Amino acid sequence: MTSSRPTVLVVEDEAGIAETILYALRTEGFAPLWKTTGRDALAALAAEPVALVVLDVGLPDMSGFDVCRELQRRCAVPVIFLTARAGEVDKIVGLELGADDYLAKPFSPRELTARVRAVLRRTQAGASAPTAGVWAHDAARCRIAYRGQALELTRNEYRLLAALVAAPGRVFSRDQLMAAAWDDPGAALDRTVDAHVKQVRAKLREAAPDADPIVTHRGLGYSLREEDR
Repeated sequence: MTSSRPTVLVVEDEAGIAETILYALRTEGFAPLWKTTGRDALAALAAEPVALVVLDVGLPDMSGFDVCRELQRRCAVPVIFLTARAGEVDKIVGLELGADDYLAKPFSPRELTARVRAVLRRTQAGASAPTAGVWAHDAARCRIAYRGQALELTRNEYRLLAALVAAPGRVFSRDQLMAAAWDDPGAALDRTVDAHVKQVRAKLREAAPDADPIVTHRGLGYSLREEDR
């Protein structure tokens, strides 16, 4: 019998903490999957889709921050960091890497499950309630559809378009789009962003020949037309 409960990948090497988390998640209706190392977590994510990752920063084989970077390369899965270090620097680093929330040890299992629910509500709302049927962004599967047509996007094209879709009307500079779409923004050039925007536009025209939802702002960057909501 197939479970419809959301799968939450728990990456925590301390058995006592992990068992508490797993019990709390099961009690609250989730299907937890437990891994103790970063490499095992990445392998698990490649093998099956998960709704969210609860990720310890201090793992035995690699930093949780490095695991998060690799997760974000593969797919935009929501991440909640766990850490024994509650310092502001760690928090900023974690959130800038793309984490959706951050919880310092010791923590209440009830607080963790509440945050898991809150993050899933927020991310699923963004994925399932796109712009009046024009855009459909399934963040868990890294897919974007335009006017009912699924777009065949490369990883960088997906990341670039996802940033625009998340904030219609907002003008993104090329530097901001580089940071959103490239693993090493410093290695990308302005014309690289322009080339990718051109490719994305071509794929959007294939889906809707008369549409041009990406606006060029000379000297500033790009935005998504608000009327395409």
